[in-house]
Amino acid sequence: MTEKGKGILFIAEVSANHLGSFERAKEIVAAAAKAGATAIKFQTYTADTMTLDVDDFRVSDDHELWGGRRLHSLYQEAHTPWEWHSELFELCRSLDVMPFSSPFDLSAVEFLESLNAPMYKIASLETGDHRLIRAVAETGKPLIISTGATEWKEIEELVGVVQETGNKDLTLLVCTSSYPSDPVDAHLNRIGTLRNHFGVKVGLSDHTLGIGVSIAAIALGATAIEKHITLRRSDGGADGAFSMEPEEFAMLVKEGTSAFQALGNPVWSMQDSEKESRRLRRSLYVVKDVKAGEIVTNENVRAIRPWGGCSPKLLDAMLGKSFQKDSKIGTPMSLELLKMID
Repeated sequence: MTEKGKGILFIAEVSANHLGSFERAKEIVAAAAKAGATAIKFQTYTADTMTLDVDDFRVSDDHELWGGRRLHSLYQEAHTPWEWHSELFELCRSLDVMPFSSPFDLSAVEFLESLNAPMYKIASLETGDHRLIRAVAETGKPLIISTGATEWKEIEELVGVVQETGNKDLTLLVCTSSYPSDPVDAHLNRIGTLRNHFGVKVGLSDHTLGIGVSIAAIALGATAIEKHITLRRSDGGADGAFSMEPEEFAMLVKEGTSAFQALGNPVWSMQDSEKESRRLRRSLYVVKDVKAGEIVTNENVRAIRPWGGCSPKLLDAMLGKSFQKDSKIGTPMSLELLKMID
């Protein structure tokens, strides 16, 4: 695992996986920290700040996870009680993991500021709320914004809102806002598109199953990976079906860190670790005893391992030349052994 604060920011999203239990929420935090998370994210809202208790406000019937559910009921079940936040933040800090949250309205920003939240995230479905984005950006703290279900023009607008505040620490997350999402919808090449166009850090909010998509994102330059985490998917809950278990998150951190380290330097150079392999490359050697005056042939000079003689690319130019002195088998070939002009 990379040193804390360096390399990839591995974000474990608790979301609704606490299942309404404060003790379970603390267990998830501990499990995420043990798995190597560098940050743990919560969500700060109530059902009443998110929507109205109106029967018509529902998820579409064909939604894979929450089909037909009333929004107010869903958010009531999924929200993290505000009275839990302070202790959960302190637990994270005691485990050397950064706690932060996604606020969903201005009251949540004010509340999180009272907890000295070190960073913020704007969720995909809030990218059109410029008042919220501006309030968070004006804290001057690092800001992560997910771009799921957001049009390009809207991304340009929200980046402009952040820039107007003078906040220069913005990370955009490529995100497919479906649960779970299919890798075919990930379109990870958008990582480069966002980075090159806006000149900001870019990461991935990953709702696919497994670690493959996240590893590919790191290979393409993602600096942050966000995954939902739960103790066991079989425990259920609103987000359980697309969440990682702690052992899987640990594998993500391990393999993701390897992928990041493997990116290395784009400038071509031989590595120190390759020196022995370089020493064992083929070169030209005398492969049978020869006398001065004998002609170089394919039978008495060959390209063999290890390095020590001339490059094999010189053999054709040496054929037909004569040795100017006796040479034993195993003698490295050099131009000094030859009469270059007969």
